[in-house]
Amino acid sequence: MRLWLLLAVSFFCWLSYSVAKDQNQNRPVAQGRRRRGKKMAPQGRVPVNGGYNGASVFIKSYKGVEEPKPNYNVIPGNTGQCVFQGITMFDKTVWSPKPCVTCLCSSGNVVCDEMQCPVLQCQLKFKPIGQCCPICIDSTHEVSENSGDSPVPNDPSFPNAAFLPDKSQRKEKYKEEEERHLRKDAERKRRKKQKKETEKLRKQMEEQQQEEEMRKFGEEAAKRAAEEEEKRKRMEEQQRVEEDRRRRREKEQREMLRALEEAAERARAELKAEEDEEEEEEETVWLRGDVFQMPPQLPTPPDFPPTTAPPGPSHTGEGDDADEESARISYALPQGCTISDVIVSCENAKLTSIPPLSIPELKSLNLQGNAITTIPAEAFNGVLNLEWIDFGKNKISSSGIDPQAFTKLKFLTRLYMDGNLLEHIPPGLPHTLQELKLNENNLQEMDEDSFEGLSSLVTLEMEGNLLSEANVNPKFFAPLKQLTYLRMGRNHFRTIPQGLPASLQELHLENNLIEEIPEGAFNQSKNLNVIMLRHNKIDETRIAPFAWINHRNLESIDLSHNNLHLVPSFLPKSLVHLVLVGNQIERIPGYVFAHMEPGLEYLYLSYNKLDGEGVEPESFFGTFNTMTELCLDHNQLTSIPIGVNEMTSLHFLRLNNNNIRHIGEDSICDPLNDEDSHIVALRLENNLLDPRKIPPTAFSCVRSYSSVVLRPQRIK
Repeated sequence: MRLWLLLAVSFFCWLSYSVAKDQNQNRPVAQGRRRRGKKMAPQGRVPVNGGYNGASVFIKSYKGVEEPKPNYNVIPGNTGQCVFQGITMFDKTVWSPKPCVTCLCSSGNVVCDEMQCPVLQCQLKFKPIGQCCPICIDSTHEVSENSGDSPVPNDPSFPNAAFLPDKSQRKEKYKEEEERHLRKDAERKRRKKQKKETEKLRKQMEEQQQEEEMRKFGEEAAKRAAEEEEKRKRMEEQQRVEEDRRRRREKEQREMLRALEEAAERARAELKAEEDEEEEEEETVWLRGDVFQMPPQLPTPPDFPPTTAPPGPSHTGEGDDADEESARISYALPQGCTISDVIVSCENAKLTSIPPLSIPELKSLNLQGNAITTIPAEAFNGVLNLEWIDFGKNKISSSGIDPQAFTKLKFLTRLYMDGNLLEHIPPGLPHTLQELKLNENNLQEMDEDSFEGLSSLVTLEMEGNLLSEANVNPKFFAPLKQLTYLRMGRNHFRTIPQGLPASLQELHLENNLIEEIPEGAFNQSKNLNVIMLRHNKIDETRIAPFAWINHRNLESIDLSHNNLHLVPSFLPKSLVHLVLVGNQIERIPGYVFAHMEPGLEYLYLSYNKLDGEGVEPESFFGTFNTMTELCLDHNQLTSIPIGVNEMTSLHFLRLNNNNIRHIGEDSICDPLNDEDSHIVALRLENNLLDPRKIPPTAFSCVRSYSSVVLRPQRIK
């Protein structure tokens, strides 16, 4: 049994050796040149287990090995066998631990040699896969043709020479490789050329774009210069026209004054001559009327003396001055009227109708305080350049105004008709009107067409009429696109009028019957800056939380003389000036001013019912750095309110007419504050103070002791 086992093992070893020998014979020899070492002849192949990389490899050995040269790396080992990286090698065994490096086991020593590639002079080089050194394609062809031997690539894919291609195939392959390299080179050159052309084109486009921008900039600059030159010429022309007009006006005024003086002299002479015949003679003032003449069919009012032409020099030998003097026509002003420059005033002259003036230069006409009842269509034919008319305190009714009375006044900007009998807005008002006053009339109906066309109106006053939310159409204000100032006090409104214009900045609604402020009252008027609501019936519970809290421009509110019991909450964030005089306010809630930006500066709480418990420690929170004027007089305070000493910007403080009995050292002034004195005026009279018991440092923040008013006091 043992014999058969021994035979089987021997046969297996022989078979393994034979297979290994055949494989090693077909293994290609690596090309290249060894560095300083001699070429070694093959001697045999020995199988080794556990070789490089842990696999069974067949390593070629060489014979005729000489002593190792200095360039070899000698690794000492046992005699006859070598150990390399934990692997035992037989004597004469050759192996490759890494590409292009060959090692030999010689008498127990390991000798390693590294391949050194030759220097190639060819243009086209090629490194086959698996080989250590590149080769020349042309030289390879020549060697192959001259020697008749085929190059053996050092590539594991070619295990033996039987698989190498023949000579024609190799030529075809090298030719294809050369063509491929040439194509790549040509493609690379083409791309480089294309890139240069693209870059050149891009630069040209950029230069063209810059030239176009410079051209446009030059055109715009030339256009602006031309516009500036045209504007300058227009301004010079306008200045020249204005200068000519001014000179002409001065000349006319001088001539008018001279004519007036001559007429006055003549009138005084005639009056003196007729003193014996008449008891009373009206003083006549002659006016010039050479530009516009009244129609001959217009009757002369009984209040006017007949028009006469002032005597002038004859046409004999006087030249142009004589002709101009003879062409003058003067009109007499009624008694009680005066003229100054371009203003005629007939205030309280007892007129019953509008005088037929003919003064083209006239700008202002004051007819206040007369008994005028009508305004006819031809009332202003001789004064078409009027800019301001005052009809205040007359007896003009809506039916007495002709629809065409104001249509010819193309320059009228101000019309005052206070204290008349108007029931409606006067018709035909010019579009140039900027200020209209209709206070103290009988206005009782406003429809959407009342102010049609008055888009330039800025100021509108309608106080003391019969207006209410019942007879005012919400679209009443729609045409007033530039209205900024509106007065509608002393009417019968119970709530804020609807439809207020968006341009409104100042609103006066005092002395009405307003009881509440609804949430949407000022939604359209975001530009409001001042709201006057004093002398109404507003309760703090009837003010909607979002009625005005988000208004960024609302700085002043007057709620004096209403029915408030607390300082209202939800006041505007931008509020600076708050007037609450004459209410029944008993308490200032905490943090009621804390949300304001930048902060409240003026607070007037005079004539209320604040007592010792009405001011909380947080009542003035948010005003310590902004409060400038604080009025708490005529209340029922028993001590200085908490927080006053923290107001670093306070200038005026009124605490008079209260029940204050004691002032502490830090009640008004903070002794820890090292800043300069800031209070300018402090009033404490009519309290229950004993001046002798006031601490010496109580008024350290007051600029001067003379600014402190302490007497009289209501204590004996």
